[in-house]
Amino acid sequence: MAFELPPLPYDYGALAPTINEETMKLHHDKHHAAYTNNLNAGVTEGGLEGKSIEEILGQASKVSAKVRNNGGGYWNHDFFWKIMAANGGSPAGKLADAIAEFGGLDKLKEEFNAKGAGQFGSGWAWLIADKAGKLKITSTPNQDNPLMDAVADKGTPILGNDVWEHAYYLTYRNDRGAYLKAWWDVVNWDQASKNYAAALA
Repeated sequence: MAFELPPLPYDYGALAPTINEETMKLHHDKHHAAYTNNLNAGVTEGGLEGKSIEEILGQASKVSAKVRNNGGGYWNHDFFWKIMAANGGSPAGKLADAIAEFGGLDKLKEEFNAKGAGQFGSGWAWLIADKAGKLKITSTPNQDNPLMDAVADKGTPILGNDVWEHAYYLTYRNDRGAYLKAWWDVVNWDQASKNYAAALA
């Protein structure tokens, strides 16, 4: 069965002014849709029908560049939409404890923003957890992610921010740092806590 473009979990304008409506429409309806369509074509060409997206990413080093790039783009954006919300709350429970052990939320934000700002060209900044629940901040180029066998820092993604220019350029122009700082206003901490619980399971 072909992969389908997941709907946004909120209206296009729900995250404004942090991320405006026009950006969301282009990002979801054009970019994410293109990754979905190209992934399906690559899956057919590579004889990968029937595999889940996680199975495909887990063997990213063995599939075509088309499948790796578009499979990453497909999964990353589905994750990205869910990790944002208009009223995302604040860290709680075991995730809050892990953040405190990391050094606190301010330190986490500072290091995450620095990792995103320092990613040369296009890519993603990630907060990941290992099976013991220890948090780590990392980044990946292009549409790679920490689920791929080919990346250096593997783990369960807890948060991820898209630092491709199409994610922020209409509002922030070339000021990636301002986008990274503003993005925390729409982080969905409830979903982040669920992601962290999955990492511990």
